[in-house]
Amino acid sequence: MANKTIRVATDVGGTFTDLVCFETDQATGKSTIRTAKSDTTPPNFEKGVLDVLEKGGVDPATVDFLAHGTTVVINALTERKGVKVGLITTEGFRDTLEIARGNRPDFFNLHYRKPQPFVPRYLRRELPGRMTYKGDEREALDMSALPQIIADFKADGVEAVAICFLHSYANPAHEKSVQAEVERLWPEVATVSSHQITREWREYERTNTAVLSAYVQPVAERYLKRLDSGLASRGFKGSPYIMQSNCGVDSLEAVARVPITMVESGPASGFWGAAELGKLIGEDNVLALDIGGTTAKCSLIEKGQVKIMTDYWIERDRTSAGYPIMVPVVDLVEIGNGGGSIAWVDDYAKLHVGPQSAGAAPGPAAYGRGGSEATTTDANLWLGRINKDYFCGGSVEADMEAAHSAIRAVGEKLGVDTDEAARGIVRIANNNMVNALKLVSLNRGFDPRDFTLVAFGGGGAMHAVALAQELGVKKVVIPTGAAVFSAWGMMMSDLRRDYFVTSLADLKPDSAASIEALFTETEELAKRQFEAEGVEASKVKFLRFGKFRYQNQEHTTEVLLGDGEVSAERIAEIASSFHDTYEREYTYRLDAPVELVGIHLVASAEVGKLTMEKRPLGSPDAGPARKGEREVDYATEGRHLAEIYDGEKLEPGMEFAGPAVIEDPGTTVVVHPANRVAIDGYGNVIITLAN
Repeated sequence: MANKTIRVATDVGGTFTDLVCFETDQATGKSTIRTAKSDTTPPNFEKGVLDVLEKGGVDPATVDFLAHGTTVVINALTERKGVKVGLITTEGFRDTLEIARGNRPDFFNLHYRKPQPFVPRYLRRELPGRMTYKGDEREALDMSALPQIIADFKADGVEAVAICFLHSYANPAHEKSVQAEVERLWPEVATVSSHQITREWREYERTNTAVLSAYVQPVAERYLKRLDSGLASRGFKGSPYIMQSNCGVDSLEAVARVPITMVESGPASGFWGAAELGKLIGEDNVLALDIGGTTAKCSLIEKGQVKIMTDYWIERDRTSAGYPIMVPVVDLVEIGNGGGSIAWVDDYAKLHVGPQSAGAAPGPAAYGRGGSEATTTDANLWLGRINKDYFCGGSVEADMEAAHSAIRAVGEKLGVDTDEAARGIVRIANNNMVNALKLVSLNRGFDPRDFTLVAFGGGGAMHAVALAQELGVKKVVIPTGAAVFSAWGMMMSDLRRDYFVTSLADLKPDSAASIEALFTETEELAKRQFEAEGVEASKVKFLRFGKFRYQNQEHTTEVLLGDGEVSAERIAEIASSFHDTYEREYTYRLDAPVELVGIHLVASAEVGKLTMEKRPLGSPDAGPARKGEREVDYATEGRHLAEIYDGEKLEPGMEFAGPAVIEDPGTTVVVHPANRVAIDGYGNVIITLAN
């Protein structure tokens, strides 16, 4: 295989483990693509990865680059399958986790109960010592009680220790001292200090992040080591890169130390793939939509940049405040609307879809596995939008009788027939997804009509055109390999780390030198970390962002600072960018002083990033891919006789018009009447909507 380069990405989801393999001939530059799916195998997730490699015909010994994304961290958190954690914090602050925040979602519920902390009070211990917010030591650290704390932790079966001290974002010396002493006295225990994860202020969020990272660290570290050894035993000579929540990959060793950074690795890779695909096809402004079996996720990409935030919460909903995790995560909105989302009627005869899901077992009624409740997938099947004779790529025989029975039961509660009930389910599901897309666009000052919708996941192509029509979007792109697009996105990712550092400064010319010094210091730290892992400093690229606010406000707005050093001459330009960004998001600007709250530095380096080959366009005649026609109910435009196309036979240059349906083993593309379809040089389906 010396004349070939083989790159592989695997993505462990809740139901399936996906694989994408690119085999590139070095002489010609031509690539062949293989995809595969196998069952996810909890709790031994690495088995599913090895299974999908075998199913895809990939010999690990021949692989040059392997990227891996997994739900192991988020699953461990939501299913409470982590380890017992002990917390060591500043004297007087053991109850920070329980006090939490006052801005709870269910504000008028007099019986509201805050979520239980992951560490009970008896395992939260304190040590004297205090830093100021400027990083000066106000009170010396006293570790005399530490041996007894460790003895108590051992007796209580603690497996991981989280360390978080007040103002350690400004000076982590106390955290470092305690962590070193814990590791000396108890070398077997897993330890995490908050400064290793984040250098941002907000004590509750930082403490909870350290605790949750400690909670999952032994679980994730064991999993990653088993994966590494399993690949090595099959001949893989390298080390896998692990997808993180910030749209970048990192080394297995780095992620194993702080695994909380991969809490949302699956969605991140899909949105990064959408951004990279947008650059390839000349669409820098993208609304990205990922519809799976249980959820729909969406994110907005402006000028090719995926927005990263650290204000991320798990298990947050209308009745629970959830838990904050202060790590870089792609800015997304997630709703409980996927192919398996259950349709139900409330006491007021109102139809709902989701957030409850039929999951993989029993799954939608049409799976024939005992499911009796109607889902979005059942409605799409009943309306002919999905081919009952090619269900799940022909691998499942659709139980249409069970689907009919489930949808009819919904219709009876609504007082309508089965067809109208199915249309209602699809319309409600579409409406839920439109609202999610509005949250990342209109609610933040962006006009969806200025964006292209890139839809992927198993259900993305099914609903994309209807959503685009509702939002006024003029173009929809369904990527090649849409069903495994998140795995594809991993191979478009750089080795990436995000550094957030809190540092207050007035945005004035005489502050420029100190702001520049902070960026320079953080860049040098990043270079040292990359060099320690064999990446030359010359290959590291940087993006600089500032987090600004009007003086005395609570929260910040992030602004890209562009190239060049922060000089006194650039302060006015930076302030102007902040005013513009703030006004776009909040509809007004203030004549008030601006202050810097902190910096956000993105450090990245290419590590085997994939280069896509664009094929020449051929004949526009799509006849060779046509496989027949059938009546399709479009839910919003009535019934139409639609042309049916085989997605695997579509070639670059082919064109046709809707009404049509493209059937692929992993997904179905519903093309509405009057839409125009063209296949581009990368094999993507480009749908231009009628005005």
